[in-house]
Amino acid sequence: MEAIITGDLINSRQVEPSEWMPALKKVLKKYGKEPKNWEIFRGDSFQLNTKPEDALMAAILIKAKIKQWKNLDVRIGIGIGEITYQAAKITESNGTAFLNSGECFEELKKQTLAIKTPNKDLNETLNLMIELASLTIDRWTETAAKLIKLKIENQNLNQKDLANLLNKTAQGTISEGLKRAGYDEIQRLLNYYKLKISEL
Repeated sequence: MEAIITGDLINSRQVEPSEWMPALKKVLKKYGKEPKNWEIFRGDSFQLNTKPEDALMAAILIKAKIKQWKNLDVRIGIGIGEITYQAAKITESNGTAFLNSGECFEELKKQTLAIKTPNKDLNETLNLMIELASLTIDRWTETAAKLIKLKIENQNLNQKDLANLLNKTAQGTISEGLKRAGYDEIQRLLNYYKLKISEL
């Protein structure tokens, strides 16, 4: 089983690509090499191949990175399945993971994040949870997005360390910020997701 993330930026023309493009590439590089594991195409669309258990965290990390610019956001469809044809470029590869990702992405209406696995019941459960989490994620301010990104990437750091990294004096500010951004709830969603995906 593999995961394919298909995404594009919302309001990408409102911010110079020279600002957000390096940030997007930096996140994608964490999960492999271009163009085999990820590729950016049509200016602001991208595909990424990850392990299924990492896919939701990767999607949330991409959102946290891009939402650090006012008005910018990302639409993402995650597809779990098989890769039956592996080309040198991800955009030329094929399999059910790609089909599920593409269909999931095309079906996004008001939602900006959804998943399609081979298990219909699991899809319903996970998408309901993602929809509820999105009520918070979609409202992240630039500051909240920055804090969440930092915390996801440095889970072993305590609030004092995070405060130092962000040049903030009080760790209470960090605690409040994480609470407002729904960090604990997102972490519980990620844990549940990993558990269920490992059972597929």
